[in-house]
Amino acid sequence: MQDDIPYLLLTPGPLTTTAQVKAEMQVDLSTWDRDYNDIVQEVRRILVALATNEPGYTSVLMQGSGTFSVEATIGSVIPPTGKLLVVNNGAYGARIAAIAERLKIPVTVVETMETSYPLEEFTIALSTDPAITHVAFVHCETTTGMLNPIEQWCQIAKEHDCQIILDAMSSFGGMPIAMHDLGVDFLISSANKSIQGVPGFGFVICREEAIKQSAGYARSVCLDLYDQWRVMEENEGKWRFTSPTHVLLAFRQALQELADEGGIAARCQRYAKCQTRLVAGMGELGFRTLLEAEDHSPIITSFFFPEEPWFEFNAFYDLLKQRRFVIYPGKVSQHETFRIGTIGDLTVDDVDDLLVAINESVIALKKYTTN
Repeated sequence: MQDDIPYLLLTPGPLTTTAQVKAEMQVDLSTWDRDYNDIVQEVRRILVALATNEPGYTSVLMQGSGTFSVEATIGSVIPPTGKLLVVNNGAYGARIAAIAERLKIPVTVVETMETSYPLEEFTIALSTDPAITHVAFVHCETTTGMLNPIEQWCQIAKEHDCQIILDAMSSFGGMPIAMHDLGVDFLISSANKSIQGVPGFGFVICREEAIKQSAGYARSVCLDLYDQWRVMEENEGKWRFTSPTHVLLAFRQALQELADEGGIAARCQRYAKCQTRLVAGMGELGFRTLLEAEDHSPIITSFFFPEEPWFEFNAFYDLLKQRRFVIYPGKVSQHETFRIGTIGDLTVDDVDDLLVAINESVIALKKYTTN
């Protein structure tokens, strides 16, 4: 852990970034400047190359958090005569459904508990409703850490001639995703997730033909994905409205660090090692995971609250923060849980230090309770 960081963020983003990524934000650039727009174009090309080796794909950057890019996609690519099918097995699937409903887009929601995924229900919904033109689902549902079976869902969706919108918010850059092989039409992620940049913009990687077809569909001015893409194409990197220049510079550095690490496969291996060590160490300390091992992603893991009188989450959180570790509260509706992320500028040694801090915090909580 770097000495100049007050604490290590063990969250699914924002996450701990390197000193070099933060240093890139010390430069001021104009949004009209050719040098800056060349960087935008470079970033766009790298993103496409990370998602696929096939021609016919493009990318577009969108100001705001990752959810802004999700709403831009949902609100821009579904025609007035279209209908969306959303898989909801967590807070982020539910958010996609809420966006569609707010935008008055016809939507069917296939919903299950947060600890399972609705494969059969998904198939039945597509088989019985020919009006569905688009499907949307989350790759890594960070509500729980669930890794959804996107290979199967994509295959079924393509069999029914549906366009696929993949929320790969937390996973892209940290897990291999073969966009062309899967048949994904729109892949959405954010600067401050597994690519290890800082918050400020999201991005959509998509089939060029699919985004061209969406011209005129947008239900918003600011979140018009097609128009944002068109302006970037025609003006060689120019955003429609003021862009987060400092964040983009940090993101370019983060992309370089991803390449230096060995690419997505190498980063995924590091994340997986951290997550495996975390689960093993937490088990030794008496903490149980919410999900079965086969459902885990390397991104984030949910743990049950110990059923002990000494455990109180806010006190546990504060004790860990005093020891320079920040974890995440739970989001599961049926169980009391907390979450620990294993992405960002994180090593197995950091995880070992965390486990020591957790053990110390548990001892302190027990001591306080007995006294």
